[in-house]
Amino acid sequence: MNVTTEEQSLLFDAVLYPHRSLGPAGFWLLMGFVSAVSFAAGTAFYLAGAWPVVGFLGLDIVLIYLAFRANYRAARVRETLELRSSELRVRRLGGRGEVLREWTFQPYWLRVEIDEPPQHHSQLALCSHGRRLVVGAFLTPGERLEVAQALRRALGRCAPAPGSA
Repeated sequence: MNVTTEEQSLLFDAVLYPHRSLGPAGFWLLMGFVSAVSFAAGTAFYLAGAWPVVGFLGLDIVLIYLAFRANYRAARVRETLELRSSELRVRRLGGRGEVLREWTFQPYWLRVEIDEPPQHHSQLALCSHGRRLVVGAFLTPGERLEVAQALRRALGRCAPAPGSA
């Protein structure tokens, strides 16, 4: 089968990823503050004779650090949407860039659903032939609406399904 360049041209390409407001510098500043407070409290407890508390304060620092590391790893999760005239391919990528799941839809039959105006609980869903896939769950309502509108515009540029004229 010979596929033309037009069928392979990319009509829509989006990479969706969660926003994290605390950058690396802010993280280290926060960890420094937490460590300083724990050190001061630990010194006070040690001088008061409650030296075992110092170990728990150190454990708190380690647990906060590990929680932020897990949060940053979760922030590397991505969803990609690639629309060509022949298909929409959605991929969910893990923290290391590996493909966790992949879905394909035929653009001619695809509906993009979202509440307008979007609410906090609104979902951006791709629907076709009884299947429903929610994408961008980690985006803000405004971002989900923006993706939905851009995808609808791109779907409008797709050629009709073969055999339908």
